Amino acid sequence: MEMRADLVIVGAGMVGSALALALQHSGLDILLVDGSPLSVKPFDQSAAFEPRVSALSMASQRILERVGAWPGIEARRTSPYGEMQVWDGSGTGQIHFSAASVHAEVLGHIVENRVIQDALLEQLHDTDLGLLANARLEQLRHSGDDWLLTLADGRTVRTPLVIAADGANSAVRRLAGCATREWDYLHHAIVTSVRCSQPHQLTAWQRFTDDGPLAFLPLAREDGSQGWCSIVWSTTPTQAERLMALDNDEFCRELGKAFEWRLGQVLEADPRLCIPLRQRHAKRYVEPGLALIGDAAHTIHPLAGQGVNLGFLDAAVLAEVLLHAVERGENIADERVLSRFERRRMPHNLAMMAAMEGFQRLFQADPLPIRWLRNSGLNLVDGLAEGKALFVRQALGLSGDLPALAKA
Repeated sequence: MEMRADLVIVGAGMVGSALALALQHSGLDILLVDGSPLSVKPFDQSAAFEPRVSALSMASQRILERVGAWPGIEARRTSPYGEMQVWDGSGTGQIHFSAASVHAEVLGHIVENRVIQDALLEQLHDTDLGLLANARLEQLRHSGDDWLLTLADGRTVRTPLVIAADGANSAVRRLAGCATREWDYLHHAIVTSVRCSQPHQLTAWQRFTDDGPLAFLPLAREDGSQGWCSIVWSTTPTQAERLMALDNDEFCRELGKAFEWRLGQVLEADPRLCIPLRQRHAKRYVEPGLALIGDAAHTIHPLAGQGVNLGFLDAAVLAEVLLHAVERGENIADERVLSRFERRRMPHNLAMMAAMEGFQRLFQADPLPIRWLRNSGLNLVDGLAEGKALFVRQALGLSGDLPALAKA
């Protein structure tokens, strides 16, 4: 059986789902294809935290509000944070950021990925958008002016426009032959949730160690306690292998020491994940009848938790471009139309990737003069209110070429 659609989004993760919801009133026949069941499980407030979390910016929050998913996130579990404390573990440099410096209530929200995903899926199930669950993409080829997608179960889908929102290891990107630039950071990230003896104070904490950055991100419990944090510990593969082999008590001791006991003793840790870190960027986001968004187009170091925020902005800008094209009666699969999305998003994404790469290299540098400059620089910037306010506005995602969904 061959199905047809005006637009097929491959990947119903956070970014693909947000794009579908942003286009739900476009008049387009949209089909969202994903290899998972796309079911929403009842949420248990007392359940353990999901190890993968996102630091949602204000821009991402506005996008999620406009597509109807934010109430579902708040009804589950989210932790706002209003402060950020960053320091160099190899010196005396430190810097503190506050939402109050730009008259904002929060810097962002730490939210488990499954919470975001379920809130989006909940909205999708209440729409007329086409959802094709348990549908893994097997082949992708041109058929006349269309793309022909063949699924693992033999079904086929014909469409003039395919949107790749299927993650860092995108099948669409691979099958379409899209070129990328990529390199290995030679680091792994250990992620899990931990309980500390002192409250996190609704603050995101980050220490730069000799081996890589270590972040403690605040998590919220139903009872209002502030002991739980999500950690992202970036370190060398050898060190990561050693840390993963430790039992829980030994791991908690090592973690507390690496964090300089800023939140007291690390009392317990949930099961750990170890993720190799790799940066990837597609040389082009678009070609005729094809667009890449989110991690399918770019992956960056989790240093500042910006990955999903870039993806949500991709989705919002692409939706805006496609909606304007529909209003003008243009062919939405035309490369000239899709290039408007690429022109708006690629410079911003590249700038963010360059900034994260610069931070990573700066704090990995060993020579004493660079360490001195690094620490002096941190302390200098910490005293510059305007400079810090500029950084905070960047972190909130409220600067640059914003799509309508992200504006106040």
